[in-house]
Amino acid sequence: MMHAPSGKGITAVYWLLVLIFGMAMEGIALYFQYGLGYGPCVLCIHVRIYVMAFMLVALIALLSRHSRLMNILTSVTGLGLAIGLAERSWKTLGVERGFIEGACDMDSGLPNWFALDKWFPTVFEPWEPCGYTPELLFGITMAEGLIALSVVAILTSLYMCYNALRR
Repeated sequence: MMHAPSGKGITAVYWLLVLIFGMAMEGIALYFQYGLGYGPCVLCIHVRIYVMAFMLVALIALLSRHSRLMNILTSVTGLGLAIGLAERSWKTLGVERGFIEGACDMDSGLPNWFALDKWFPTVFEPWEPCGYTPELLFGITMAEGLIALSVVAILTSLYMCYNALRR
């Protein structure tokens, strides 16, 4: 007879999936940038930073998955990152569709002590102004895909917080 995975098993699978999806997202973004010539805007760079941060938290969570305190901390941090990702994704879609006014400039807005755009320009340097994201598949733009992914990230992060707190 098969048993359902334990809460710790679900936690490990979840964080492993976060790592895999994060690497896939970063790979797709870099393919669109360098393979297809769609340079990132400031908001796209912010999304990349959230995805990288989510991946870092996933790695920490995997390495410390046997600690209840770390399960709680990484789950709550993941929820915060999912909410931040959703906000940046919503702003990207809003600028693209015109229901959020404003343009972004070419300044990443990062402080000097966290100048990822200077340290790793290949990944984090904005190339273009905001206002357009390329189509992924079936007429879905990158901004629309990010919104859907953000909703999934928030819902699963909420579940993981609940799971970590109830143990």
